[in-house]
Amino acid sequence: MRTRTSVAIMVSAALGAALLFNSAKAGDDQGFKPLFNGKNLKGWKTFLKKSDLANPEKGIVVKNGEIQVSGFPFGYFYTEKSYKNYVVRFSWRYPKDQPEKTTMNSGLLVHIQLPHQVWPKSVEPQGRYKDHGKIYFPGWPKDSKEKKETTFDEAAQKKALKPSHEWNTTEATVRADGSLSVSINGIPVSTGKTSLTSGPIGFQAEGARIHFKDIKIKLLD
Repeated sequence: MRTRTSVAIMVSAALGAALLFNSAKAGDDQGFKPLFNGKNLKGWKTFLKKSDLANPEKGIVVKNGEIQVSGFPFGYFYTEKSYKNYVVRFSWRYPKDQPEKTTMNSGLLVHIQLPHQVWPKSVEPQGRYKDHGKIYFPGWPKDSKEKKETTFDEAAQKKALKPSHEWNTTEATVRADGSLSVSINGIPVSTGKTSLTSGPIGFQAEGARIHFKDIKIKLLD
């Protein structure tokens, strides 16, 4: 009788834990809506550097429910809509079979400004593996006096990262007052503050093969 009771308790506990896990997982997604439908680039545009590649459009393709970026030509894909005050979440990985000496490089771009160019004026939570999550300001004039403040916790970043070929999840909270914060796999790694407050969201093609999936957004009040 005791054995049966113990087994029943263990099964009940396991089921309870599973329910709590699934509930927490569902709660994590509460309020998020997909930016990428897993089938095509509907809702997105691309900007790619003029190239002598035969089919430059093949540099960014949808396959197996992922957006697969070859890294060439340089450029980015970006949302047709502009956003402010939101959380963007996405999963990414660098495939193992990279060409020799490839720097695993890409980036999330927020507040993209016109004109479109290889490195548009924007705010970039870095996608390069070694300093992923650190905030940069591509496309800004070197003598710009516009507000640019950042913090970066390198120790937390090293702890948060999984191996580059495994799926990692990055989340950026972007506020209408120009502030932003970045986490990797649930661990906060950086913050920033800028004069930019809105614009499209993009992801870079920057010389390395990288895959993206589960790109989602949650609009904030």
